[in-house]
Amino acid sequence: MYKVLYNKRISSNSFEMAVVAPLVIKRAIPGQFVIVMAREDSERIPLTIYDYDKEQGILYLIYQVVGASTEELTYAKDEIFAVAGPLGNPNEICLHPEEYKDKRIVYVAGGVGIAPVYPQVKYLKEHGINVDVIYGSRSEDLLLIRDKIEQVANKITYATDDGSYGIKGFVTNVLEEHIHDYDLCVTIGPVIMMKNVCELTKKYNVRTIVSMNPLMVDGSGMCGACRCEVDGKPKFACIHGPEFDGHKINFDLALKRMNVYKEEEKVKWQEMKERLSKEVI
Repeated sequence: MYKVLYNKRISSNSFEMAVVAPLVIKRAIPGQFVIVMAREDSERIPLTIYDYDKEQGILYLIYQVVGASTEELTYAKDEIFAVAGPLGNPNEICLHPEEYKDKRIVYVAGGVGIAPVYPQVKYLKEHGINVDVIYGSRSEDLLLIRDKIEQVANKITYATDDGSYGIKGFVTNVLEEHIHDYDLCVTIGPVIMMKNVCELTKKYNVRTIVSMNPLMVDGSGMCGACRCEVDGKPKFACIHGPEFDGHKINFDLALKRMNVYKEEEKVKWQEMKERLSKEVI
């Protein structure tokens, strides 16, 4: 069992959790993820490492309630059954920061995608690389950890669909206006957002890295749910990624795969709610 220091709501459907897991984060590099299980009979949940304190042995996670498993996780107050990791491949810029010292880099985040963006931007700043961030969501209340990302970003621009904060419009509107300022783009968020960003950057020949973590279900390569097509070849986001060259991703196929388990998830969510109504984790 892993001790939970806190598990708090930070928006209408997003939570931040702090877990004592010193061995998990000992060699973690931004871009990797962990597998979390709320209890022994829970499903495995892959979550990107949002932040960590290696001296204190604390792992920080941000997750969005999108189904039965993440709903169940909100009930964990004192401990959770398992935290396994770090898994997946690190972000290539964080892995080799010396190779990117002279690059002009922009990160484009959407919604809860700011969670994996933050540790990368923070890590790069610590290694002498300042990057800009464009962060978008549907409305102001869904913009997460603004104070933290503002502390590490060289410049940050917000965009909201409804204009409640920052620029009214999409992250692609902001990016296209400044596209000639950058050599490299990293985008993390909803699959449709990453697709739109990549279509834009491809037009201007700006290399783009995407994280296909939204496809992951089991996180071990066993279930096959995160299979995606990269440069015409099958890859698994949890094993070969989660980051890939965005201009080589078949996003249309990825979007179709996002809906594969919709009906099964509805049944699972209802079963979980009925069980949790009778007990507390």
